[in-house]
Amino acid sequence: MSRIEVFLDRLPGETRGVVARDGRFTHLLIDRDDDVAAHRLGARSVGRVVEAAPTLKGAFVDLGVGAPLAFLSLKGTDRVTVGEKLEVAVTAEPRGGKGPAVRRIGPGEGTPRLLAPGPDVAASLAVLAPGVAPATGIVAIDAGREAEAEGLQKGQTFADTGLDIMLERTRALVAVDLDLGRGVGVGAGASARARANRQGLHQAARGIGLRRWAGLVAIDLIGVGHDGAAVLAEARGAFGDDEVVYGPVSRFGLLQLSLPWRRTPLEELMQDAAGRRRLACRAQDGVRSLARALLSDTASPRLVLRCTPEEADLARPLVAALGARAALQADPHMAAGAHLIEEV
Repeated sequence: MSRIEVFLDRLPGETRGVVARDGRFTHLLIDRDDDVAAHRLGARSVGRVVEAAPTLKGAFVDLGVGAPLAFLSLKGTDRVTVGEKLEVAVTAEPRGGKGPAVRRIGPGEGTPRLLAPGPDVAASLAVLAPGVAPATGIVAIDAGREAEAEGLQKGQTFADTGLDIMLERTRALVAVDLDLGRGVGVGAGASARARANRQGLHQAARGIGLRRWAGLVAIDLIGVGHDGAAVLAEARGAFGDDEVVYGPVSRFGLLQLSLPWRRTPLEELMQDAAGRRRLACRAQDGVRSLARALLSDTASPRLVLRCTPEEADLARPLVAALGARAALQADPHMAAGAHLIEEV
């Protein structure tokens, strides 16, 4: 039986939830105070159809919060008319400049507006790990940081099988390359390749989930001439069958599958288009460091966070919410993303 750990890190500005199975992170949930509530997964709203998009087999819906508009997919003989009011629920959060995806619940009344927010982090953790009480405090802060760091890296190796896995997301698909590490691949037998492939499928599923990715996934297996039925059975055990579509294993050792989108990808939350950490994230990083220091050092009467003036502008109300022992100092000599905690 898997050992499940759950962590809940509530801080001013942001709440994080982490799930780990057998010591490896599987989920990282992030809610921010400035999130658009109507765009969160599971949120219910009254929306108004503003544009039909027959070539996309859907329609764009105004949820009452401005751009981007939500997209409603239409199947079969489903039809909507411009101006029609609908009650909808978010099935996929915004990503790549696109608005959220929604499903129709039924007719709606009144102006476009939020009816009910989606589940918060604590409620989502309870669904992912029923009956497991979340750890809080320093261990939760550290778990959130470590899960994020792993979710933003591309590759990983596993000494027990020699697996070397690389995950990359492009505009078109998620590419997963499974390989055997240096010195292992030369002369490796079929059983060693099969063992690494089995582990690779499960680690690919875990890594994609942690990064909050979905869409078309192409997995380059180790070697060729695979037992397709066995590979598909292992993939189903790793990724599940809930709305997952599997393709056959090709003669080139490539497995393709399609995963439903649910949450905004992790890197889009943390980084700008150039791959640099967002200013708001850097400010939140400083607040998190200060909160951890306050929990670790309970004797000092006051601790001050030093950061850049730009980060301080955003962090100031969050630091104030940490209590009387927390202080902030803007320092133009600090490098972006560099934080210093000092005793006053």
